This record gives sequence, structure tokens and C-alpha cells, in this order.
Amino acid sequence: MHQFEKLKIWQKAMDIAVDVYKVTSELPSDEKFNLTHQIKKCAVSIPSNIAEGSGRNSNNEFVHFLGIANGSTYELITQLMISKRLELVEEVKITPIIHNLVEVSNMNFALQKSLKTNNK
Repeated sequence: MHQFEKLKIWQKAMDIAVDVYKVTSELPSDEKFNLTHQIKKCAVSIPSNIAEGSGRNSNNEFVHFLGIANGSTYELITQLMISKRLELVEEVKITPIIHNLVEVSNMNFALQKSLKTNNK
């Protein structure tokens, strides 16, 4: 088991979730139960799956949850890009978030590789 609070990937994912909540607060209210809800769900899913995986019984289980977190990362990038294309949010507000999401994804792949190597 890992102490998820000490993992840099979890800390960065938590920061992203906060940033996403701030950006979505500016979206139109008619999107509240559609795109806004989906974006928030993805943003929360990333650190949540990292934390859940860290508490599992094996590195293989942790890798599985990191895979889910990575899927949510790419889903969130897509949803933010859709928001931009629909002109619901300015590009300048989502570009740093997307940059951080790519960084989290890279950290995720590195952590998965490390866990798989330690499993051998």
C-alpha cells in the first residue's frame, strides 16, 4: 500500500480538480447537468482512482486503477476541448489545465511502468 497523499501525481491531480471546478463555475447554467457535470466527474475521478488504487492489495491492482485514472485524464482533455469549441470557455483558461493533464498522464505512465517493474 502507498500513502496516496504523498504521491506527486495525486497532489497534481487534486490541483487540477480544483482548477476545473473554478473554470466550470463560469460555464452557462444550462450546461449544469450536461457537460459541466461530466467535466467535474472526470476531474474528481482522476485523483480518486489514484487514491483507491494506492490502497489496494497489490501493484497489479494499483496499475489497474491508474489505467482508469488515465482514461479519465484523456476524457477530461476531450471535454475541455469540446467546451472550447462550443465557445463556452476561453482557450486561455483551459490551456494550462490541459498542459497539467498531459503532465499527469506522463507521470501516470511512469508510475505504472515502475509498479510493473517492481512486480517482477
